[in-house]
Amino acid sequence: MEAVAGDLTRVEGMAVDFSSPVGAPALAAPGSVSWRVFKNPIALFIGGVGAVLLELAEPKVRAGVWDHTSFRTDPVTRLRRTGLAAMVTVYAPRETAEAMIAGVSRRHAKVRGVTDGGAAYAADDPDLLDWVQATASYGFLQGYHRFVAPLSAADRDRFYAEAAPAARLYGARNSPMSDAELSQAFAAMAPRLEPSPVIREFLDIIRRAPILPPAMRPLQRLLVRAAVDILPDWARERLKLSPADGLSSWQRPIVRAMGRAADHLLLENAPPAQACVRLGLPPDWLYRSQPSIA
Repeated sequence: MEAVAGDLTRVEGMAVDFSSPVGAPALAAPGSVSWRVFKNPIALFIGGVGAVLLELAEPKVRAGVWDHTSFRTDPVTRLRRTGLAAMVTVYAPRETAEAMIAGVSRRHAKVRGVTDGGAAYAADDPDLLDWVQATASYGFLQGYHRFVAPLSAADRDRFYAEAAPAARLYGARNSPMSDAELSQAFAAMAPRLEPSPVIREFLDIIRRAPILPPAMRPLQRLLVRAAVDILPDWARERLKLSPADGLSSWQRPIVRAMGRAADHLLLENAPPAQACVRLGLPPDWLYRSQPSIA
């Protein structure tokens, strides 16, 4: 489990200090649902892959991701950068998170192109950013809800609402603020989603990429199947993903056991623990029962 946690956010040449300055608040509060969810590396892996599957289903987002990122050539670094960005957004001091997001937005502003179908796209299009935000929130939430611990309807709504400040910084103007708004966003986007060979290529890349140590590679393939599992039934059908692409009935308990074990895995040098210390909390505060704080 330590290998999963470390490998998801270890990026050569990128260092973020989550432990200082002392007392500096993050975009989300320690007692938030976001802090609870993002500390879990299993939910992070499953949710991240599931989110990308939904993103790649939208033609303009697919072209932007596939033509302007390193998913095909260097998927490991790309995934680790994405994992680190999630950690910074949730746990880093607010100023650090805002600076990182501003840098991402500047890079997005330069991404332009045309899809295979002839439609022009821009990575900073608010409509596309809304979709990316919706898929990310859905993926991480469902990764935790399905394979770590069920979240109440109220907590799910809180999770979506907590993401709003960061979403606005990224340029998403209408990101979902609740389960109900997420359903509306899915219904509005569904007609635009389509299957693509890119989705199959992405799944194959993520299954084979050396993200985890060799001995854990079979578990990595299980986590990729779990990512397919968290997609809504209508989305799997629309993307022509079959039951064989997801988990079998005997595999789901294995992934749940991994997720629940990871929820109590304290890594004192990891962003969640360092952020707790920065705010005057014990490093294991997130990994045990604790009262909610503002």
